[in-house]
Amino acid sequence: MVETPEQMIAFLEGLGIASRTTAHPPLFTVEESRSLRGTIPGGHTKNLFLKDKKGRLFLVVAEEDRAVDLKSLHRRIGASGRLSFAGASEMQALLGVTPGSVTAFGVVNDSEGRVQLVLDEGLLLHDMVNCHPLTNAATTTIATSDLMAFFRATAHEPLIIGLDGGVDDGEERRE
Repeated sequence: MVETPEQMIAFLEGLGIASRTTAHPPLFTVEESRSLRGTIPGGHTKNLFLKDKKGRLFLVVAEEDRAVDLKSLHRRIGASGRLSFAGASEMQALLGVTPGSVTAFGVVNDSEGRVQLVLDEGLLLHDMVNCHPLTNAATTTIATSDLMAFFRATAHEPLIIGLDGGVDDGEERRE
């Protein structure tokens, strides 16, 4: 299991992915992280670790300002019934993170492929994207194309959908 920011960066380097990591005080909410916007350019993420009524797990990676409608999202991603937040024990076991540190990079630890990755297509409009390197006390910036390469390397092909209600016409696509 990849457990530390250093191991996460080493994993990216092993894939030939360049990154820049900025250490900062732990950030638990999007609101708290806004103070870093001037020093960390690129798209910033909001991450939701969810499960449906059959116990299927989903990691939703959205632009930080995106309102995610949990009441209708289940229909768009093929979940069974309404979605709820997955528990801390599942988060730790499958993503290797604790609450407040959920990140797109967490799929590196889902070796069994139990987590379906859902990506907000709005993030693809940014040249660079920012994710926590398995801790909320740092932010790692990588090229958006490299994030997609990372997903492929971890066998997590994202379901890409528009989450703002205006970009997506109900269609979904996979990269």
